[in-house]
Amino acid sequence: MALLLGLDFGTGGLRLGVFDLSSRRMLGEREEAYATAYPHPGWAEQSPADWWQALGRASRGLMAELGRPAIKAICVATTASTVVACRSDGMPLCPALLWMDCRAAAEAERSAASRNSVMAYVGGSNASEWLISKAMWLKEHEPKLYAGADIICECLDYVNFLLSGRWVGSRMNATCKWNYDSIERRFPSELYEELGVPGLEAKLPPEILPVGGAIGALTTAAAEHLGLGNRPLLVQGGIDAHIGMLGAGTLKPGDMLMIGGTSVVQLFQLDRQRPMYGFWGPYPHALVEDYWLVEAGQVSAGSVLSWFASHLYELDASGRAELYEKAARIPVGATGLITLDYFMGNRTPYRDPLLRGAVLGLSLGHDRAAIYRSAVEGVALASANVLKRVRELNVPVDHVVTSGGYGKNRLWLQATVDAIGMPVHLSREPNLTIIGAVASAAAGAGLAADLFEASAAVRQPTVEIVPDAKAHAAYQNLLIDYLEATEALRPLSHRLALRQLGSSTV
Repeated sequence: MALLLGLDFGTGGLRLGVFDLSSRRMLGEREEAYATAYPHPGWAEQSPADWWQALGRASRGLMAELGRPAIKAICVATTASTVVACRSDGMPLCPALLWMDCRAAAEAERSAASRNSVMAYVGGSNASEWLISKAMWLKEHEPKLYAGADIICECLDYVNFLLSGRWVGSRMNATCKWNYDSIERRFPSELYEELGVPGLEAKLPPEILPVGGAIGALTTAAAEHLGLGNRPLLVQGGIDAHIGMLGAGTLKPGDMLMIGGTSVVQLFQLDRQRPMYGFWGPYPHALVEDYWLVEAGQVSAGSVLSWFASHLYELDASGRAELYEKAARIPVGATGLITLDYFMGNRTPYRDPLLRGAVLGLSLGHDRAAIYRSAVEGVALASANVLKRVRELNVPVDHVVTSGGYGKNRLWLQATVDAIGMPVHLSREPNLTIIGAVASAAAGAGLAADLFEASAAVRQPTVEIVPDAKAHAAYQNLLIDYLEATEALRPLSHRLALRQLGSSTV
């Protein structure tokens, strides 16, 4: 019996699971929440200490429940671009800048002027979310902190350091978020200098390992913190949603993984480099050798729905269930409202961090259910807009697998399927990131020949969700209004966003 431990550090908390490779079965799972602070509009921060404490509590509890079994290997996946500035011993110098933090919008915009060849791998410019943009912001706005940081890294690298004592980066994160040249296998120091962060490469984790690469055994202290009876092998992971591709088995061109959670991420691979305007990538060798990974998605999705139901309406679990039921009874487009989902900017296809959310068409006759229904439709329309752009670029997508928050909100799931107008295969395992991390661990431990074989060994069953033709036609009409509203409000969105960011102080 080969037992593997998969870790998923998400936006709201940690999830981990022990997987038995021989039976393809999850033996047990645990979750631990941690907090996010929003000190200024557009900012989002977390405490790295909270991640470590959450991991210890969750793992010790699960290991005690399972009788402290021997774990063969561990792999970590985390949110991308959650950035930590720290000393070489792991002491943070400030709160971590969460992935959705968009304070570095101006720095990201400056990257578009670069003609460095690696910019072709990111569609011509960096995002405000990314480590490079956030490092630029720290250098400009917190120069003493930046100068005092021995290491600038991501949540993944930080957790792996605490587990192993080694500073190593993932080739996936480095290629997708650090402008790392994965073809030449080097940091583009000349680009960093051009962007105003000369020598940044000296602050980044010095060794880059591919997904599935062996990092080393856990330290004794880390094994004790996790409640383990042995020191298993730590294997390199990567970005949470992207690692989910291993769990979904969506590794070949024509496949797409669409994960719904705080954000929505659509991921697919190409067999060659080609322009993908409006998307992030294609990234060479990011997940597996000789494939080009493309990333799309929405910054705010499930977070928008939670904002309405939990924060604005302040509903408890039973109140939310009643809201979902009432909203589900409203036909598509019947509210007369259009909701724009850009509460924290747009990732694709506009690549615009200064877009902002809106609800248009409100009257005194609208109630909570109508507004929530429109929010669901708005988030679904954003996914339809991404798929529309994929088709315009003549990229084949004939098999979509999904998981995450969609499984907990079937109204949102059906709305998305109806909006994109094609069948979607919902995984019965709600967390494909943990399954993907397990696949990476299996490959790194030599239990599978490569990531393709490891992915096949852990794949979980799915249920097909099909679109309703009448609802799809209604969404096609709504998409016209959604696109028109986006363009009409873009200048005002930018002015308001800049005003918000301009009022933010350190």
